Amino acid sequence: MKKIQTKFFYRLFILLILCFCGQTDKVFAQKIEVGGGLGVFNYKGDISPSFKFRFFKPGGSLFFRYNPNQALSLRAEVAAGLIGADDKYSEDPVHLARNRSFRTRITEASAVAEYNFLDYQEKRFAVNWTPYVFGGLGISNFKPDVVTADYKTTSLVIPYGVGIKYQIKRPWNIGLEYGTRKTFSDYYDDLGGNPITTIPTDQGDPSRKDTYYYIRLSISYTFYRIVCP
Repeated sequence: MKKIQTKFFYRLFILLILCFCGQTDKVFAQKIEVGGGLGVFNYKGDISPSFKFRFFKPGGSLFFRYNPNQALSLRAEVAAGLIGADDKYSEDPVHLARNRSFRTRITEASAVAEYNFLDYQEKRFAVNWTPYVFGGLGISNFKPDVVTADYKTTSLVIPYGVGIKYQIKRPWNIGLEYGTRKTFSDYYDDLGGNPITTIPTDQGDPSRKDTYYYIRLSISYTFYRIVCP
């Protein structure tokens, strides 16, 4: 049975490559871009109600970008990293008395559209750069190191933000991006709206969902020619 499944997926993979190559020409290839990025995650929620630089945690991502025209880019991305915060750095006496901390691993998949403000062209000798804004939809899976209640660890997210990209030397591009993720969960910090105990300091704010941020530097490669069998 396992051999049959392996042969099936192998043949399906070859078929997809042949179909892709049959419809790929030079113009289409110039619109395909793949890349990766390294950066930092941050968080805002019950334990850190405001953005604090000390809570930056490492993260990274891989992405595929399709550029149908000069103004629009479509991007699919997979990112992973950490978020965390600690009450001991707060100036709020209630937070200091609560004295909670957390660290959560995040894995995210998203699809966004980018709008390029400048005439971003793929020309051999062009000096190409543009600021852009982006927005889309994604899904996030999170795993706190300590889980004190029973809750879902997957949430729909709305990624949006700004960035700038620059073609340093054909076919290589670099970019800098700042993105916010609006979530629909209050448990990224393991402190949600439902009471954990009867102690007031152990209660989360049910009116506020958690938010996290991803700031990254990226490098990508544009395919100007795709060699097919």
